[in-house]
Amino acid sequence: MLQPAKATSLLSPPEICGSPKPPWLKVKAPGSPNYLRLKRLLRERQLHTICEEALCPNIGECWQQLTATFLILGEICTRNCGFCAATHGRPTELDLAEPARVAKAVCELGLAHAVITSVNRDDLADGGARIFAAVIHRIRELSPECRVEVLVPDFRGSEAAMRTVVDAAPTILSHNVETVLRLYQEVRPGSGYERSLELLARARRMAPELVTKSGVIVGFGETWQELLQTMADLREVDCDILTLGQYLRPSHAHLPIRKYYTPEEFGELKVIGEGMGFKHVESGPLVRSSYHARGQAEEVGRKRESGRAERCRS
Repeated sequence: MLQPAKATSLLSPPEICGSPKPPWLKVKAPGSPNYLRLKRLLRERQLHTICEEALCPNIGECWQQLTATFLILGEICTRNCGFCAATHGRPTELDLAEPARVAKAVCELGLAHAVITSVNRDDLADGGARIFAAVIHRIRELSPECRVEVLVPDFRGSEAAMRTVVDAAPTILSHNVETVLRLYQEVRPGSGYERSLELLARARRMAPELVTKSGVIVGFGETWQELLQTMADLREVDCDILTLGQYLRPSHAHLPIRKYYTPEEFGELKVIGEGMGFKHVESGPLVRSSYHARGQAEEVGRKRESGRAERCRS
């Protein structure tokens, strides 16, 4: 793994991308029948989604397909990452009835693939791991055929918390590194690059057949070589799925955009990632962690079955 270069402030030079967004980042405003149906269901069930909290540009497309990423453990995050639109502060409650409500919503929607994520809850001893496990169990009770993908925080490096989630047997265990080593403390204060890599490695050791996944946001000022090194570091811990997407600044209080990557550059990163051995690379300007998550899971499942069949023949 490369050692970090000398730290430089992201905020010192003038922002180079203050001009209007390029055309490939423009999306239609949401408002389809399924979007409205899902929005109504979420309000009725008193549930949250990261789609709304993080101002995801794909919300219209995904909700039209009845795909949403449920946000558990409340709306208030104990960390204050420089890129994230989530509210930062001190959480005030822990809703023990939330797993049942999420599971009922998944069942009512008839989802084949459910994605569950959370804010950071450093105020809790286990970081919320038992609630993640409870959500997985409740979904399996009501929707046995539904695949469950969890996008987890780092649990401050707790092996016990990680074991709690892995023992609940999610289909996919996802944790985003978000950025390159050199920029980590400015983009993700309170987190650690090595800690995130170790979480993915630990999940693999605990459950060798578990599908692991991570995501990187580009445009913070990373170099191309740093980005490739981060991808290589993720392969070193045998990460199966990689997502790559453009950073979009939520407000002027957040970190500036240093570069807009073109669709062609994202295409090149996809080819490079596949060459590194990722089983699936979702790479594009509007890609986010759970974008096309169902298709990713299905593709990795097919590749694993094909690999097993090939080993049996040989």
